[in-house]
Amino acid sequence: MDQDPVTTTPFLSTPLTEIAYVQPQSLAAPRQASPENAYAVAVQLRAAGGTEQFVVSTGDPMQPFRVSGEPPIGQERFLALVA
Repeated sequence: MDQDPVTTTPFLSTPLTEIAYVQPQSLAAPRQASPENAYAVAVQLRAAGGTEQFVVSTGDPMQPFRVSGEPPIGQERFLALVA
C-alpha cells in the first residue's frame, strides 16, 4: 500500500491528517487536544518535512494547542520548539 510521505512517517501507520484533526464535541477531544499530542505531531512533521515546528497554546477551547512552522502570534503562548 503506497502512502503519502508528507502525511505519513515511518513512526506512524495512520496519516498525520487523521491524527491532527479533532472533531468538535468529541468525547475523545480532551485526550486528543493535549500538549503531549501536539508535541508528537510536531515531531512527526519535523521528521517528514525537515523544518522546525512550534507547539503553541492558543487559548481557544476548541483548539487549545496547535503546531506551526511559524512562532506564536497574538495571545498565543510558546510551549515547545522541535528543531
